[in-house]
Amino acid sequence: MDEPLLERNHELDLARRWRDSRDEKALHELIRAYARLVVAIAAKFKHYGLPMGDLIQEGNIGLLEASTRFQPDLENRFSTYASWWVKAQIQEYVLRNWSIVRTGTTARQKSLFFNLRRLRSKLEGQAARPFLDNDAIHTIAKELDVSPKDVSEMESFMHGDRSLNAPLNKETGEGEWQDMLADHSPTPEDTLIRVKDGRLRSEWLKEALGTLDPRELKIIQKRQLSDSALTLESLGKELGVSKERVRQLEVRAMEKLKTAVTSKADKVLLM
Repeated sequence: MDEPLLERNHELDLARRWRDSRDEKALHELIRAYARLVVAIAAKFKHYGLPMGDLIQEGNIGLLEASTRFQPDLENRFSTYASWWVKAQIQEYVLRNWSIVRTGTTARQKSLFFNLRRLRSKLEGQAARPFLDNDAIHTIAKELDVSPKDVSEMESFMHGDRSLNAPLNKETGEGEWQDMLADHSPTPEDTLIRVKDGRLRSEWLKEALGTLDPRELKIIQKRQLSDSALTLESLGKELGVSKERVRQLEVRAMEKLKTAVTSKADKVLLM
């Protein structure tokens, strides 16, 4: 932090020496002079709860990247150019490490992540609320050009990771958050009904197949009940008929099966 600030011409000279001659002494002087810039930018991200030392280290990586890409012939100030790289590197680090749950990395999602708190604090009455109301969600979505759903999901994400075993009531320690999760898997009753229905349909199909003559049964077995169904032409050669005749027999057999199974179902409904 005690390094002297660089004058414009000296700064550009250092950048040219590093670019053209890979003069490490020039690079070190340039980096040391703008280390304070890294610290200043890193301090803006300390409220995300990550170690300040890690933020500064990531910012230094951005500073080195900037020194490699900087074009002194454009005569821009190095600090202006480097600020973008330092900030981008720190933001990437925050997104990777702020939570064990990864968030999106698109430009809009990054903008939402890093601007949500600021916009929330600007909205009257929202800072004191645990969650944004519907009007606030739509206002922020319009401001950042994202969907209201994205805003809702990001706000939930920014409440931080919570253990499923955390108590619902901190005072009594009773209940856990996992107790509030909905179980969308089939209930034992649904599973039993599905198994019984499957067996019943199998029985109906077996009885319906008994109504077919041998040739129709063979066609259904080869065409409908086989993992590798035969073509009409190949089955016609096997049966000694044309493929059109096989098609007709298949249609007739399917109608018989449909009639038989429907009859069984109607009887069940009338019971």
